[in-house]
Amino acid sequence: MPAATGGPPSTESARRAVEAVWRIESARIVSALARYTGDFALAEDVAQEAVAEALVTWARDGAPASPVGWLLATARRRAIDGFRRRSALDERYAMLAGQLAEGETSSGAVTPPDRSDDLPWDPDRVDDDVLALMFVACHPVLSPEGRVALTLRAVGGLSSEEIARAFLVPVPTLQARITRAKKTIAAAGVPFELPPSEERRVRLGGILSVLYVIFTEGSTATAGDRLLRPDLAYEAIRLARTLAALLPDEPEVYGLLALFELTAARFPARVGPDGEAVLLEDQDRRLWDRSAIRRGLAAIGRASAVGRGLGPYGLQAAIAACHASASSVPETDWERVVLLYEALGRVAPSPVVELNRAVAVAMANGPRQALSIVDELVAADRLPGSHLLPSVRGELLTRLGRTTEARAELELAARLCRNVRERSVLLRKAAALG
Repeated sequence: MPAATGGPPSTESARRAVEAVWRIESARIVSALARYTGDFALAEDVAQEAVAEALVTWARDGAPASPVGWLLATARRRAIDGFRRRSALDERYAMLAGQLAEGETSSGAVTPPDRSDDLPWDPDRVDDDVLALMFVACHPVLSPEGRVALTLRAVGGLSSEEIARAFLVPVPTLQARITRAKKTIAAAGVPFELPPSEERRVRLGGILSVLYVIFTEGSTATAGDRLLRPDLAYEAIRLARTLAALLPDEPEVYGLLALFELTAARFPARVGPDGEAVLLEDQDRRLWDRSAIRRGLAAIGRASAVGRGLGPYGLQAAIAACHASASSVPETDWERVVLLYEALGRVAPSPVVELNRAVAVAMANGPRQALSIVDELVAADRLPGSHLLPSVRGELLTRLGRTTEARAELELAARLCRNVRERSVLLRKAAALG
């Protein structure tokens, strides 16, 4: 990325340049460094140190001709310094020193004769490196919170501040999660490599669940004063697209991508001018992103074409497709939605799936049958502390004319809800019942 012309470099232009390179190429940079050093934690640390150095150097000298090569070469130097400080002048140091020389020629720091086609990483290994990085960041030895934080940091390239802001936790808490995750990986001796093929599909589920958590938080924030956190949701979509490109024969990857695209397609209509939540039946469907819908439907088609049937994410995507294809709530194929939820309940049973099935049953067959499903969940105490159950129950009771009970349920849901925008909808509904 060349330096701006017409004046000296500036701190702001350097910051923009570094952020752009890091957001696009961070996964490749960290994964290449992890392969070179054999130490994931070291790779992540020296990459961050290189970014910090770039903010200073590029502001003074302008961005280099090969920003990625510069970052790699600088990070390798930091890694070598670390090995030297630990008196690790062994074969690994010699290997890194040789690779550093190659990185410097790639970055433009040294201009070798007849080597203009050098790349800062082996192009035949990039895909495997990035995929290995995903498997490491989502390793089962980590806590769910650690997997999410490390994936967004190492694979997504987000800063600690961005991740902490998205999940409404203090920055020190988030940084502690990342540090703890890296120490856990080191202590467990997790190698930076793709797991054996027989383990890959089992471990893939962990990656998909991490991306699902990230997207879900972006599409409906659990707390705070915003309904959507689109930056987080779109980062999950970007990572899902990357994963689909790396694993083109895995149907559930495409199922997850389809679910993301079809859900995000409704974002423009889900929030009003003042940030208030807009319910599905009130949304202006002309605002829905038709390009995202087309991408989502194509991804479902790919998931089906790969074979083995639709998995949990593919079935959720198929439900989202029913909504995306309908012109209105009454015109939605609710019978098909019920069947899809029944199938989802068989392959991935959960109280949330049952609750969503109840909503679909209410639309297809009326609220009385749906209420019996919800009451079974209440009796079994399947969703303790969640606002979702009293919210749905309140809606069903409203439709049955049991307004006093409905108002009590909606007020309970509002007390349990931590999202300001969702809470205001629940309180407005309760107040409308008198």
